[in-house]
Amino acid sequence: MKFRDGMWMVAEGMRVEYAEEVYDITETEKGLSLLCPSKKIRTRGDTLNTSTLTIDLEAPHDGIISIETTHWAGAARKDPHFDLFPEGGPKFDPKIARSDKGTTLTSGSLSATVNPDKHTFGIQFHSSDGSKVLTSLASRSVGLAYNPAPSNPLQTGDMRDFKHYIFTQTNLGVGETVHGLGERFGAFNKVGQSISLWNADGGTSSDQAYKNVSFWLSSRGYGIFIDTPGRVELEIGSERCCRAQTSIEGQRLKWYIIYGPTPKEVLYRYSILIGRPNKVPSWSYGLWLTTSFTTNYDEATVNSFLEGMKERDTRVDVFHYDCFWMKGFKWTDFVFDSEKFPDPKAQITRLKSSGLVNKVCVWINPYIAQHGAAFKEAAEKGYLLKRKNGDIWQWDLWQAGMGLVDFTNPEAVKWYTECLNGLFDKGVDCIKTDFGERIPTLDVEWFDKTVDTHKMHNYYAFLYNRVVYEALQRRYGSEEAVLFARSACAGTQRFPLVWGGDCESTPEAMAESVRGGLGLGICGYAFWSNDIGGFEGYPAPWIYKRWVAFGLLCSHSRLHGSSSYRVPWTIDNDDRSEEGCSRTLAKWTALKTRLMPYLFAQGSKAVQQGIPMSLRAMCLEFPEDPTSWYLDRQFMVGDSLLAVPIFEESGDVEFYLPKGTWTCFFTNRTREGPGWFREKHGFGSLPLYVRENTLLVLGKPGIRGAVYDYAEDVEVCLYQAKEGVSTDLVGSDGKALGTLRVGADGKSLEGAGFLKGKWTTNNEGRKLEGESYSQSIQWL
Repeated sequence: MKFRDGMWMVAEGMRVEYAEEVYDITETEKGLSLLCPSKKIRTRGDTLNTSTLTIDLEAPHDGIISIETTHWAGAARKDPHFDLFPEGGPKFDPKIARSDKGTTLTSGSLSATVNPDKHTFGIQFHSSDGSKVLTSLASRSVGLAYNPAPSNPLQTGDMRDFKHYIFTQTNLGVGETVHGLGERFGAFNKVGQSISLWNADGGTSSDQAYKNVSFWLSSRGYGIFIDTPGRVELEIGSERCCRAQTSIEGQRLKWYIIYGPTPKEVLYRYSILIGRPNKVPSWSYGLWLTTSFTTNYDEATVNSFLEGMKERDTRVDVFHYDCFWMKGFKWTDFVFDSEKFPDPKAQITRLKSSGLVNKVCVWINPYIAQHGAAFKEAAEKGYLLKRKNGDIWQWDLWQAGMGLVDFTNPEAVKWYTECLNGLFDKGVDCIKTDFGERIPTLDVEWFDKTVDTHKMHNYYAFLYNRVVYEALQRRYGSEEAVLFARSACAGTQRFPLVWGGDCESTPEAMAESVRGGLGLGICGYAFWSNDIGGFEGYPAPWIYKRWVAFGLLCSHSRLHGSSSYRVPWTIDNDDRSEEGCSRTLAKWTALKTRLMPYLFAQGSKAVQQGIPMSLRAMCLEFPEDPTSWYLDRQFMVGDSLLAVPIFEESGDVEFYLPKGTWTCFFTNRTREGPGWFREKHGFGSLPLYVRENTLLVLGKPGIRGAVYDYAEDVEVCLYQAKEGVSTDLVGSDGKALGTLRVGADGKSLEGAGFLKGKWTTNNEGRKLEGESYSQSIQWL
């Protein structure tokens, strides 16, 4: 949303009024309240016939300051609102000081200082010790706007024909970059982009996003959280090159500035504000295999898939039934297609008892098809969203005559939960919560009459995923619940996990997915996945194999397609060679399995810190390296592993290593950063480098399945490890096992009493016996 036409003119059809000065400052219980008229007040008469903006600065927590700008304070504060400080609101006493430098509100390490000059507007945000200026609200950076522009103030007595906006513009410093705002598939650095935070089912190749999150991270050591689930329009260096503009339609705009100074500290404080991710069970890290979307399948098909994977030495931990476990035209009615699955409970029991799979997942969405078994009851009992005239809201997009579950109705929540319990009774362990983006805003009325229909559009994803997640928690335990969700908004990271939506089977789409995962991780989502091989289309064997390597280094890994299967033998006519799809998948699945002691512990750490486990943007680990803020084709897997997907059939790849010594995981050869490097890889490897000063624990070679004893027969690998470097280990049941620490000689291991069996230590990387990677990896 642009309010100006270049520097000198207002945009056509707009009337814009700015906060021109800070006329009065009032101290409040929580901070400061600024009265800011839209013209400079030089005489008493200037106080008449002019608008004012009230800017309230508050300090709710150390390192966090909120800024709320209000035009007409009488506007209703309609629900829904984000669930802030979900673990309990902190007690925090702000400090206010006045001096010739201005009035300063201090919130621990972060301060905001109001410019003291007469007839001037300005608020500077800086570290409390004065060492760093973060950003500022400068002249004409806060305002209101009307569209169309009223020609007479009397016209604003009836606002039905006008739209009213509030906007703020924070300064962008020279070289400053901006990241996050959800799972966005365009350029990683958002400077120069116009962004609309409005959930949409738009795939991965457009500016639309399934997961719009109103948080962004700056390379200058701060983050901004915009506190509204409604539509937010951002012009990040795109209306004024030196400013990031946030605007909403309405009478008030509130956002929080969060200080680090490191990116991890920003995300930690953000997680206190909006909520941390929950833990996920160890089995969820294993390989997921699905039926794909529109493919034809029954019990025999499913068994053949799983038996074929076992024959090809690939363990499947989770099997997922996509939409057509229900009959067509009936989604979602929670009823298995009796022709394909006459006894689903018995079939699921047979699957698990055969040892072919550990857990079972099924697909659902919040849409209730008119022809399904659930519609009649839901409609009669008022569980579906209604139009203002009392009719059930329905359309034929996706499912014929479908309605939408009204999760603002407590009885609808109970009913939906009971439908889910019926699935759990049949042996379903986890749920793919698909869709939830196309939520209507016009001519609808929710059961809860206090909600704003426009705010509900994005917020619905939070309600939908929470209902399903909490149902899983009640059945299986607080840390055993797993979703596979597509839609999200701020706060939904509390209900893991999510995946990247409908991508094409191309290298470009794989790169889009990487960018989406990086951006969402910056918004505090610890766990993320994507459709290995691409969802749309038929992946060429080389695309499939390159995507397998990338996908098995994500926190969660799933093979899923649209109209074609993703079992490897259907991709390359069952090529059984070492470079074929089946062997490639087996190798990468086995590697992830060996990494489970490291991955599971890193997942627990990511939850505690409110940061992504994988994909983790390089800038979160190396913020002092300017290059790290532009790297969108590589990522960190936890603290210590750097991974680089390959997008070329030839295996050629270029990547960047920050300062330090880095060891190739596959060969134990080392490189010295910082610098750019080029390599060439077969399908069994990619640039996977171990950070210096790392203690890496690997599971026993040859073990299959994500769940095993992470302390038994392990290999402890030291990489340029110094005295005191340590790593925590967590058992597959989620309980802490202990901490390993390098001794004073840089080689011995302390605290290893909890390790079992024939565990070993290697002081110069890992054991490479029988491996031929040194011949298949070329350093160019």
